[in-house]
Amino acid sequence: MITFLSNTWHGVVEIALAASVFVLAGFVVAGVLHAFVSSERLQRFLGTGRFWPVLKAALVGLPLPLCSCGVLPVAIGLRRQGSTNGATVSFLISTPETSVDSIVISFALLDPVMTIFRPVAAFITALVTGVACDALTGEKREREATAREHACCAVRGSGPGARTFGARLRHGMRFAFVDMLDDLGKWLVVGVVLAGVITALVPAGFLEQYGGGGLPAMLVMLVVGIPLYMCSVASTPLAAALIVAGISPGAALVLLLVGPATNAAGITVLAKALGARVTIVYVAGVAVVSVLMGLLLDVVYGFIVPISPQEAIGRTAEILPEWLRAAGAIVLAAALLWALVRRLARTSGSKVAGGGREDGEHDHGLSDHTP
Repeated sequence: MITFLSNTWHGVVEIALAASVFVLAGFVVAGVLHAFVSSERLQRFLGTGRFWPVLKAALVGLPLPLCSCGVLPVAIGLRRQGSTNGATVSFLISTPETSVDSIVISFALLDPVMTIFRPVAAFITALVTGVACDALTGEKREREATAREHACCAVRGSGPGARTFGARLRHGMRFAFVDMLDDLGKWLVVGVVLAGVITALVPAGFLEQYGGGGLPAMLVMLVVGIPLYMCSVASTPLAAALIVAGISPGAALVLLLVGPATNAAGITVLAKALGARVTIVYVAGVAVVSVLMGLLLDVVYGFIVPISPQEAIGRTAEILPEWLRAAGAIVLAAALLWALVRRLARTSGSKVAGGGREDGEHDHGLSDHTP
């Protein structure tokens, strides 16, 4: 038991040292995007039509810092402002599957091939599923309901009419290191700890002996990933640990794509807001295209880029000096601890007051007042 705990702790520390600086940088960029991109501007950019809004929704969703629950009210708001079903679904897929913070942490914990392929696969998944959604469901909304009260992350404004550059930037940093960290911090910790547990329990290359790749492994990732909530940042260390244990990069990619894009609660909300047919196409499209992207990635590693993913995992983080990685780990740990203190304070405060703002309800949407 002591050996297991020691190995788990060692794995957690190694992952934290490799990823912390990149996670912090990703949060900064996410805050800047939140401060200067509004939902109104996004809707104007998407425009109307059939194919182009789907394409643009897939592209614009890639860098946005929204989790799979936080993206729901934003996407449903876009639908009610006139976006097609396909554009809405495309945005719902590409946004949580990847973001600036997940791309940065992919660079730290995975390898350059996965770092590039992950957002490309997310874009293709969103585009294909969005086009299929418009083709199969058309513009008829079978059932509509108010999804805002069901979504776990409410969409709020960017503060009291913030106009100056400095005010917007301060609001963006508050969003990143308070609201966003409150929502994603616990999942990031869970992902890192699970990765440490896998590292301690499963020797490097162990799963490879039992067929860690191919379609069967990808189907297992679908079964695991579709109903569970996984944010794109927290799922990255888990995928890295699985690859080191011997699972194929393609199977890990399926988890990285399906986990953030779907979860049981989100599927329920989506069915109420957009209808059963749209939801079925949405889930089926994510599953099928993710598996195809996983199979293609394994081909890339096997024939086009003949490198060992197990040996390449985490090597890019070594470009940073050790002191900087240690400092990043300390800062991120302090930020996560402070987020925990805030969460406990809100919980105790709500019990005393008998009401007030619920725990976990944060400004996790796009800014509504940025012109």
